[in-house]
Amino acid sequence: MDNRAFVQSVIQEIIQPGIQRLMEGRYFSELREGKLSVKRLQGWAIQHYLHNRAILKAFALSMVKNAHDPDLYNHFSNQFHEEQTHPDLAKRFGLAIGLKEEDFADATPIFECLIHTGRTVYNSLLGATVQNRASALTSESMVCRYSEEFNTYLRRNYGLGDEALEFFTVHMVADKEHTAQAADLVARYIKSPRDERLVRESAQHMVRIKLGKFEGIYQAYA
Repeated sequence: MDNRAFVQSVIQEIIQPGIQRLMEGRYFSELREGKLSVKRLQGWAIQHYLHNRAILKAFALSMVKNAHDPDLYNHFSNQFHEEQTHPDLAKRFGLAIGLKEEDFADATPIFECLIHTGRTVYNSLLGATVQNRASALTSESMVCRYSEEFNTYLRRNYGLGDEALEFFTVHMVADKEHTAQAADLVARYIKSPRDERLVRESAQHMVRIKLGKFEGIYQAYA
């Protein structure tokens, strides 16, 4: 099996089933039914705002770590610049559904979201390139899919429009490109059976983290 075929096997065997499990969970089931509380929607906005701010710092760390490798340095530099507006887009959504600026200023990560951010920082500081990008491939695949769900059902069930939902419309498109870039980097940087194991483990970990994140938000913002 060549590296690209291996990456496709990870997508099919780990990431896609993870996305399906996320969509079948109670957070998105209730969103589709119009029964998800505004408080739980606000919880996503706050927690994702905090995480997106951490992502920017993680990209900056990855740029420094990979300054000797023009390919990786340019990749993380481009990712940093593309992600710069995303915390504010998450905040804009939250403000549209009743949060105030001080809600974001006073917020701290819940446990499950702290695990997500911790994994992101680990990937930037200690993880191998294949771990870092396999984690991104998994995460962004899931974000791309759940952004479609948010965009559809927040309009249909909660009456929100384009300005409030820009985070989701951006990620429905941008993360398709980001996942393709991550898949390409993973395939190019796999050099050994150990790297293949790291890729599978990283994808499995991120699926568990994402599922736990939404369950954590559901419980913390009951």
